[in-house]
Amino acid sequence: MQTRLRRAAVVVAAAAMLPLALTACSDSDSKDEASNSASSASEGSDMASPSDDMSTADEPFGPACSSVPKDGAGSFDGMAKDPVATAASNNPALSTLVTAVKKAGLVDTLNNAQNITVFAPTNDAFAKIPKADLDKVLNDKAQLTKILTYHVVGQKLAPADLENGSFDTLEKSKLTTSGSGENYKVNDSANVVCGNVKTANANVYIIDSVLMPKS
Repeated sequence: MQTRLRRAAVVVAAAAMLPLALTACSDSDSKDEASNSASSASEGSDMASPSDDMSTADEPFGPACSSVPKDGAGSFDGMAKDPVATAASNNPALSTLVTAVKKAGLVDTLNNAQNITVFAPTNDAFAKIPKADLDKVLNDKAQLTKILTYHVVGQKLAPADLENGSFDTLEKSKLTTSGSGENYKVNDSANVVCGNVKTANANVYIIDSVLMPKS
């Protein structure tokens, strides 16, 4: 008789404990699910956040950009505040171009133009031209103006526009561009060595050769 009573008591106690065990298990599962949901939400947030690359997509690019001053009027930030002829005059690598622009009387024309693109030859680009020929051009205002205006397009060009482009210049003939990423050519001859440089009224692509109009 006592044995039966003890067995009954054990059964009753086990039955009483079962709901508590189920409740504890349910609470644990809910916490795990909530934790997993929070983790998934966090991962989704990370995936949706913009990459650091996007913030630098509109920056100047190219091997010659490293020689641009880090601060002052000749820096990228400084050039962005000035119209293009003034901005170029503050960049030591463009001093020959600036001299040519002054000789041609184009400073005001370039500074007052709106939304243009300038393909700007470096001093080294002008140095590729035999000195006698360069001196002759610099002293022929009409020819100099023709050459310099051939380096100017009457619209602002982003890097993507250069991938396979053909554009009218202020000289009234066309130049072509090709390339991708950070490697572009103009007329299949001049390389862009520092591209996407902003000035107050122009986008500038610094190139390693002087462009010559066909006629």
